[in-house]
Amino acid sequence: MNDQLKQLSTAVTEGLMTRREFVARAAALGVTAAVANSMLANAAQADGHAKPVAGGTFRMGVSGGESTNTQDPASWASDAPLATGFFWGEPLVELANDGTLRGLVAESWEGSADASVWTFKIRQGCTFSDGAQVTAEDVMKTMERHSNEDSKSGALGIMKGIKAMSVDGDNFICELETGNADLPFLMADYHLIIQPGGGFGAETAAIGTGPYTMEDYEPGVRATAVRRADYWGGSQEEVAHYDKVELIVLNDATARTAALQSGQVDAINRVEPKIAKLLDRAPTLSVKNVSGRGHYVFIAHVDTAPLDNNDLRLALKYAINRQEMVDKILQGYGGVGNDTPINAAYPLFDESLPQREFSLEKAAEHYKKSGHDGSPIVLRVADGAFPGAVDAAALFQQSAQAAGIPLEIKREPNDGYWSEVWNVQPFCASYWGGRPVQDQMFATAYLSTADWNDTRWKRDEFDAMLMEARAELDDAKRKEIYAAMSKMLNEEGGVILPMFNDFVDAISNDVQGYVGNPSGPQMYWKTFKYTWKTA
Repeated sequence: MNDQLKQLSTAVTEGLMTRREFVARAAALGVTAAVANSMLANAAQADGHAKPVAGGTFRMGVSGGESTNTQDPASWASDAPLATGFFWGEPLVELANDGTLRGLVAESWEGSADASVWTFKIRQGCTFSDGAQVTAEDVMKTMERHSNEDSKSGALGIMKGIKAMSVDGDNFICELETGNADLPFLMADYHLIIQPGGGFGAETAAIGTGPYTMEDYEPGVRATAVRRADYWGGSQEEVAHYDKVELIVLNDATARTAALQSGQVDAINRVEPKIAKLLDRAPTLSVKNVSGRGHYVFIAHVDTAPLDNNDLRLALKYAINRQEMVDKILQGYGGVGNDTPINAAYPLFDESLPQREFSLEKAAEHYKKSGHDGSPIVLRVADGAFPGAVDAAALFQQSAQAAGIPLEIKREPNDGYWSEVWNVQPFCASYWGGRPVQDQMFATAYLSTADWNDTRWKRDEFDAMLMEARAELDDAKRKEIYAAMSKMLNEEGGVILPMFNDFVDAISNDVQGYVGNPSGPQMYWKTFKYTWKTA
């Protein structure tokens, strides 16, 4: 029990758990509130952590913003709208920094023995920013909206396995086509923000259960929000300490860095690896990096000529020098990829898939076999696709041309890239933050019916294997199935994945409580919620 209490108290001092949550969990272990608070004070003193300070304004400089962004969670596809959305909205659960789940709108969840029925108990006292009590009906309506083909939701793929949904008092119940032990993790998807009435007819109203309410919103420019006095999660001394939070869209890496150095913002995402070590020497700020499931990619539509030819895709895969990209683009802040979105950060990763090596000989062999006519193969890229994307594309072009492959780079503007190029044009640069479990990653980007199937990968066998893995409760067998799915993508897929990236942030030394989250940058966009300022 002592070890458990120590871990819990450390979580509070690091800003990962509220004081109220700590006292409640300590009580469950038989510890009185007085003793729990005493332990918490001792832990803070021993660890050198100051008590969280309420008040002030927190400002983030964020890339990935466009004039076409909206506050409809179904549409979020890049960092700026996602970060803004977490100001005001929350899903049922969130991904904690240690990879576990923390309850938000759902206070608990339980699955049947075969994981085919899941019951989520909706938190009492949880209200929307308009004052209305959240109900299980609101949750069900939200899930119905994201299950609707017309919504074009990025969560459509993961909703496909749900056979029926119902409400029983305070419980939201999901019945699945087949059992899925990972369903609670899928409910952490950032598109699944719980909205009043599911958001039908008010998709962009920005009314949710989050700790802040929107004050001003200019798509692609900035967003500001103010602290809710009635936030269900606790007092301002416990969580969401700032009076006001502000997001400033800074797509240009140089502008982002300059804004942090000059004190215009308190934190930035996507620090360019080539300047990270130099920036970390500045006396007023720190660079933070965490490894995870994020990956930088070049995506090819497998249903569009000439990329519908697998030999041509293999030629491009062999022509990319992965280690060179890790060294020159990531500066070591990451590792090589293997043309599958799954790496060792996933719980059921299979290391038996051979690493594809750089080979101009094999690239030339497959290119010749493809019978391609020698016309330019156009790869579209923008600075905002991922840090160093233009330079990475240039390296790709050089090595491809050495193999006789006519790769042509077309540079696109940042504004409109995620609406006009990604998931629209047949060959472009992109990035994925990854997902906590294989099921969600595959279902979001590679299931035939997924709205975000950005390589147009549609294989009945692959879909069937995904459903089979969901129903399989034996981890060893699931691991085998996932390994076979990764092999299919590696050998036939349209994803050219040269590298897995660390999430590299920079933050002012005035900000306390920051802990990296392997699920995404800026504590998976919760820096505003779990940090505070000392000045």
